[in-house]
Amino acid sequence: MAASELYEVIDGRFAHKIVGNARLDEISTGHRWTEGPVWFSDHDALYFSDIPNQRVHRYLPRDNSVSVFSEPSNYANGHTRDRQGRLISCEHGPRRVTRTELDGTLTVLADSFGGKRLNSPNDVVVKSDGSIWFTDPTYGIRSDYEGYMSEPEQPVRGVYRIDGQTGEIRLMIGDFAQPNGLAFSPDERRLYVADSGASHDPDVPRHIRAFHLEQDGLAVVDRGPFAVIDNGIPDGFRVDTDGWIWCSAADGVHVFDDTGKLCGKIRVPQVVSNLTFGGPRRNRLFITATTSVYALYVTAQGVQTP
Repeated sequence: MAASELYEVIDGRFAHKIVGNARLDEISTGHRWTEGPVWFSDHDALYFSDIPNQRVHRYLPRDNSVSVFSEPSNYANGHTRDRQGRLISCEHGPRRVTRTELDGTLTVLADSFGGKRLNSPNDVVVKSDGSIWFTDPTYGIRSDYEGYMSEPEQPVRGVYRIDGQTGEIRLMIGDFAQPNGLAFSPDERRLYVADSGASHDPDVPRHIRAFHLEQDGLAVVDRGPFAVIDNGIPDGFRVDTDGWIWCSAADGVHVFDDTGKLCGKIRVPQVVSNLTFGGPRRNRLFITATTSVYALYVTAQGVQTP
């Protein structure tokens, strides 16, 4: 794909975040629905989910190899890593958030709230204080394709916080149609959450909402819509060191500045589900997109992960 087809520059500042002659590389294909990319710098590896096929894959840039990391994956979707370098995963099947310990064993971090099962945890991030934040829409229980069809038990589709010390689970936000991707600003004073409810209800706004975190991090204040996706729905996204948001969309990756202004797009041949920054300098964008995973070098750097 030529650079003129790959990029759409809306604001000139976007041109300084991309490499004009960089190539969009397809690094893996033949999947059903890829999601949940997470970079492990100490492994020099990318991990990502193929939800319907119940697999988590590992990609090694040093030899461009892709292998199965875990199978069955319990319909794992989003992933992140914690401050100790352990994999945190959202599993649709058992409707839970888990941690893969360094010895390979699994620890269940959350599978219920208020005495009722969670819906189907979708995406997850870890804050510098060790707390784990995840979204809980109903995608994994709507059918048997990405989980097990069943009725929701929770009265809301919420955003939850797991305390890093006590393990206490707290409902932080409960007024989403379908909360999906989430990320913190570089200073962690702001939480961004995508609402992807338009996937099944066209009346739901296709936007990312912003929330201000109170000083103790135990309360959030709704700041309203932050950015709007004009093609498809917002799913997973990441934030760079300048506070810009790089978000999935139907036609590729949409890039917004720290005020929510759309500054540019990266065209991708398939519908994008999620993305993450990786590589030794965190300047390689890994993009999960329907049946394939792509990689693209940029000049922006992702916010440092644990």
